[in-house]
Amino acid sequence: MRITPLDIQQKQFPMKFRGFDVEEVYAFLEVIREEMEDLLRENASLKEDMVKLENQIKEYKDMETTLRETLMTAQQMVEEYKTNARKEAELLIREAEIKADNLLKEAQEKVIKIHEDIVDLKGIRRHFKEELKRLIEGHLKMLEFDREREEEGRGVAEE
Repeated sequence: MRITPLDIQQKQFPMKFRGFDVEEVYAFLEVIREEMEDLLRENASLKEDMVKLENQIKEYKDMETTLRETLMTAQQMVEEYKTNARKEAELLIREAEIKADNLLKEAQEKVIKIHEDIVDLKGIRRHFKEELKRLIEGHLKMLEFDREREEEGRGVAEE
C-alpha cells in the first residue's frame, strides 16, 4: 500500500500515558508530508520530462531512419545515373563509329567514282584526239587532192 501526503496528514495516533509529544509528532508528520509532496511533484515532473525525452528520441530515430533511407535512395540514384551515363556514352561512341565508317565508305566510293571518271575522260580525250587526227588527215588529203587537180588542170591548160 502506497502512502500519500494526505494519509500522513490525516494519520491519528492514540494517546498513551507518557507517550510522544503530540505537537512534535504532528509537526514532524507535516514536514514529512511536505517533503513527500515535493518528491511526488518532482517525480511527476521527471516522468513528464522522461516522456518528452523519449518522444524526442523516437523522433530522432525516425529522422535517422528517414535520412538513412534518403541516403540509400540517393546512392541508388547516383549508381543508376552513372550506369545510364556509361550506357549513353557507349551508345554515342557506337553511333560515332558507325557514322565515321559510313563517311569513310562514302569517301572511298567517291574516290572510286572519281577514278572511274578520270579513266572515262582519258578515253574520251584519246577518242577525241583520234577523231581530230582523222579529221585533219582527211582535210589534208582533200587539200592534197585539190592541189593535184589544180596542177593537173594547169598541166592540161599548158599543153
